Amino acid sequence: MKMQGLCAAVLLSLALPVAAMAAETTVLHCDQVFDAKRGKLTGEMTLVIEDGRIKAMSAGHSDPAGGAARTINLKGMTCLPGLIDSHVHLTGETSPTGYTDQFRWNVADYAIRSTVYARRTLEAGFTTVRNLGDGDNASISLRNAINQGVVPGPRIYTAGSAIGSTGGHADGTDGYRADLQGDPGPKLGIINGPDDAWKAVRQHYKDGADLIKIMPSGGVLDESSSVDNAQMTMQELEAVIAAAHDYGFTVAAHAHGAEAIRRAVTAGVDSIEHGTYMSDADMKLMKQRGTWYVPTIIAGRYVAEKAAVPGYYPEQIAAKARQVGPVIQKTAGRAFKAGVKMAFGTDAGVYPHGQNAKEFEYMVEAGIPNAYALQAATVNAAALLKQSDNMGSLEAGKFADVIAVKGNPLDDISLMKQVDFVMKAGVVYKEAGRQVD
Repeated sequence: MKMQGLCAAVLLSLALPVAAMAAETTVLHCDQVFDAKRGKLTGEMTLVIEDGRIKAMSAGHSDPAGGAARTINLKGMTCLPGLIDSHVHLTGETSPTGYTDQFRWNVADYAIRSTVYARRTLEAGFTTVRNLGDGDNASISLRNAINQGVVPGPRIYTAGSAIGSTGGHADGTDGYRADLQGDPGPKLGIINGPDDAWKAVRQHYKDGADLIKIMPSGGVLDESSSVDNAQMTMQELEAVIAAAHDYGFTVAAHAHGAEAIRRAVTAGVDSIEHGTYMSDADMKLMKQRGTWYVPTIIAGRYVAEKAAVPGYYPEQIAAKARQVGPVIQKTAGRAFKAGVKMAFGTDAGVYPHGQNAKEFEYMVEAGIPNAYALQAATVNAAALLKQSDNMGSLEAGKFADVIAVKGNPLDDISLMKQVDFVMKAGVVYKEAGRQVD
């Protein structure tokens, strides 16, 4: 069998046969509903689902279809909008062999594994994600396969490969021996100057990306020496962002260092990711500019834990992980108190996929109220995606992305780690803790 035929057979075997159910009328009875816009619970509600969207909502438990519809009674549960993780990497996952796997694995190895990670993410209650960086545009293919019903997974908005500078956090050849480094250029997202920036953005448009991810500062998991130095000039940042906005893209900026954050916000970036060493001046500037902040606390905590495990990371990376880990959660708490607007994101893949909801606990530990943490993963994240008309809250006309947990997450945010019901676009993927096949 040819490789294409083998891959197609594997992917088709992973598809869920429930996709046809999206055309049915489904009635959901919820004991509580989280009103994401107000950050409050509304009591008993009935949701009528048709053609992948919420057709109607009404107080109490009723039978608007007169028994003609499938009815799902979510007794004792709180219904919430499908969660949105604004920062994931579905085409990879942390591993102590990750830095050598890249020399042994083919693109197909990463692609097939990504279908498993996508399903785990969906079953954890995350019906939509922003994928902020991949290799070989694998997340673009994964997005297309999910949209076509070939494999189950969250709705993906992908940046394709990240854009950065030679030797910077986006340069995948960091740490390679000289004869393997080559000279990556704009086609691979590596730029050195404004002209390269325009070419890289146009290549992303050609490749079918949904947004742009840039790397204006150093990072943890590459084999360079700095986690926070500025790695893109103002001229490069202005060019990338001008080109991106010309093509209708939003721009997410990976930035740990204060100077990189300042440059990116001044140049007009849409969101700052991580923001570990964000200064008070940076926070003030972000408030003035309306820049979103995506903290990814779980990633900082996880890499710090793994840095203590001998041999899990190369030593250069372990040293940076130990540096960032203790800081990132405190920064998130300071930013919330300063009034910086926040969207939920985790950097999934840096830690094992499916554990995304642990971020809620870390946000609350940082001093962020339960209700705001949930809003960050619903209405706020939808606004960052510019998809507020379609998602982020349970309202008539929006996508029928509905999850449910037992109990009241406004009292106990840890409940978000055990999602018992998942519906995406009217299709049920998980019910009463049971995967729907």
